[in-house]
Amino acid sequence: MSSAAEQEEAVEAVGNVVDAANPVDTESAVRGGGLTAPVPNGQVRGQILRTSGRPGPPVWPGSSHPLGARFHQGPDGTAGTNFALWAQGAEAVEVCLFDGSGAETRCALTELTHEIWHGFVPGVRPGQRYGFRVHGRWDPWTGARYNPSKLLLDPYARAVDGEFGLPPEVYGHVRDWPQQYIADTVRDDRDSAPSVPKGVVVHDDDDWADDVRPKTPWADSVIYELHVRGFTMRHPGIPAELRGTYAGLAHPAAVEHLVKLGVTAVELLPVHQFAHEDHLLRRGLRNYWGYNSVGYFAPHAGYSSSGTAGQQVGEFKRMVRALHAAGIEVILDVVYNHTAEAGELGPTLSLRGIDNRGYYRLQSDQRRYADYTGCGNTLHAGRPHVLRLITDSLRYWVTEMGVDGFRFDLAAALARSMHDVDMLSPFLAVIAQDPVLRRVKLIAEPWDVGAGGYQVGAFPPLWTEWNDRYRDAVRDFWRGALPDVRDLGYRLSGSSDLYAWGGRRPYASVNFVTAHDGFTLRDLVSYERKHNEANGEAGRDGTNDNRSWNCGVEGDPPEGTDARIAALRRRQLRNLLTTLLLSTGVPMLVAGDEFGRTQGGNNNAYCQDNETGWVDWSLLEDPAWRELFALTARLISLRQAHPVLRRRAFFSGRPQGVDGLRDLAWFTPAGAEMTERDWYAPAAALGMYLSGRDIPGRDERGRQVTDDSFLALLHTGDRPVPWVLPGPPWAEVYELVLDTSREAQSEAPLTRHRGGETLTVPARSVLLLRVAG
Repeated sequence: MSSAAEQEEAVEAVGNVVDAANPVDTESAVRGGGLTAPVPNGQVRGQILRTSGRPGPPVWPGSSHPLGARFHQGPDGTAGTNFALWAQGAEAVEVCLFDGSGAETRCALTELTHEIWHGFVPGVRPGQRYGFRVHGRWDPWTGARYNPSKLLLDPYARAVDGEFGLPPEVYGHVRDWPQQYIADTVRDDRDSAPSVPKGVVVHDDDDWADDVRPKTPWADSVIYELHVRGFTMRHPGIPAELRGTYAGLAHPAAVEHLVKLGVTAVELLPVHQFAHEDHLLRRGLRNYWGYNSVGYFAPHAGYSSSGTAGQQVGEFKRMVRALHAAGIEVILDVVYNHTAEAGELGPTLSLRGIDNRGYYRLQSDQRRYADYTGCGNTLHAGRPHVLRLITDSLRYWVTEMGVDGFRFDLAAALARSMHDVDMLSPFLAVIAQDPVLRRVKLIAEPWDVGAGGYQVGAFPPLWTEWNDRYRDAVRDFWRGALPDVRDLGYRLSGSSDLYAWGGRRPYASVNFVTAHDGFTLRDLVSYERKHNEANGEAGRDGTNDNRSWNCGVEGDPPEGTDARIAALRRRQLRNLLTTLLLSTGVPMLVAGDEFGRTQGGNNNAYCQDNETGWVDWSLLEDPAWRELFALTARLISLRQAHPVLRRRAFFSGRPQGVDGLRDLAWFTPAGAEMTERDWYAPAAALGMYLSGRDIPGRDERGRQVTDDSFLALLHTGDRPVPWVLPGPPWAEVYELVLDTSREAQSEAPLTRHRGGETLTVPARSVLLLRVAG
């Protein structure tokens, strides 16, 4: 239906449903294609609404910088708060102050400087709750969605008080309009203030003088992805009142586990203030993961144990300090590609009502949103004010909240210029030259859902990337689905085919087998299909491409099932963890994978804020799972002790001395170096020799780096295979360091084997041997 036809039908619909006591002139109700629902008697459209607000105090001019609400001493030493809001197309802006009872006082910001509305309000102190009302045209057909009856969250709010529910009045349009195809054009004039959270004025006076950042080099990093709430909710050593909070993650019991494991950084699932989607709330669920941001400066209030009137800021900082004191960096998973306002039928919470056309990518039909994220909208990161919002937020989390880096969700969406992904885009250019941001850890999820969005290996130097090709190759190898071992060889040795350009290094690859999105490691070897029934989406959610193998039985084996299935699954877990932690690049683990956490086959637990999504610490009471934790910690310790396992430069594969020894060599079970034909032939086994003699680079004192040499034998076949160990010049004697066929590594004898000897490699196992002497 054309827009003109929709307008005509909508006008007719308005005339049919209005209340007789509140007549509406249907001809004037169409405002450039947008409609307004009936309003109370006596209220004139276009006027500044005063029905629930009290006239505010005088507002001084204040300053257009910085944006947001900043408490400070104003003229003549008067204490107060400066409010500044970028709203390019607005006709008027009010800052709305709320007291403890919810009563509202409105203050007009009359100063306008470079599209920023600003004013200084004397007497407003930290703890004050506030929001904005922005006046302007309601014209969805041209992308204008101003609606002053909706209280809007300050994009720069440092703290948020209250939780986002989504009653009808929170929508800028009439959410339940009978004709849904035009519902987003019908303006809803009900006041949303009683139903939405408020920003909180926060006083920042922390100089971080007592904090020491670990500054772990990329090559030495081991990342541990965790959810603040899910990691702490069931931990028996954390007091009940602190579980699920920043304080819980800072508790010695939580930190102790991280230190024992040996990880160098935690990557926190989103901690920016987020909202729950309407379709989840209607089903009695909540957004658990948090990839639905609405406040880019505010720590999510739901993870605070100390209060939400600004206390969450201090609690987050104390958490960062505690982790830093233990030598652990803090990386945030950030979602700047879209917001919780969704598409045109979504709620009006912040940016949509401030300047819809200025913040979001719109289609040629400006009523619609360009959606490269699968979440209904996409922030327009190519525009200066959006770039400013993103970079101001990033710098704030580094300089004032103490974090050490960021993982960018759907980073390809941020790197789009007009339409296509562009590695010379404004976003990437701004990050590269920023004196604060270019010095922290930057991790891209190098894809989005739009055309041309898959960009693994394409991000420029300074960036590391989630390497899903590593994930897929390792999963396929251990389930016996690789047609040959070419791809596996690249993944084990740092993915030089993807990253050996432009000065990038092996640590540009963040290697992972599992992440929050998908099966846990235990579920990867226990399920071949997803079991997402609890999500209530009839199986439409979550990938069907799991690349998993259930070892013969779907899910947990029933009572009386052959114990060999459970033993085989644990062996597969050992194989996957060993492969990950011996690979060149930056390994990433997921919380609980090191001791067998399961989600019961749910591969998209984004809405499971319950025992499905939380880490089950009782597993550590089982000796078998304690052994898996011990193996993981041992592998991390081995990696940290040996620079040959965490190289800072790619392998050359060429002879390095007169004896012809290569820094990297590949072997068949016959003990011969692999030929071109071997790489293309079906194979269930691969031998990888890492020479510690020829490691590029020098240590901090300028000395050549040398190390032991290792031989890793990976065998995914279901029968043992005889393997001839390479003799001189590779090695005279080998020592067996690790054998994943053994349940308890501590019980494995340290055996020695001569070069040229035939060693039996058990079915589905990894053997790691060190060159002796």
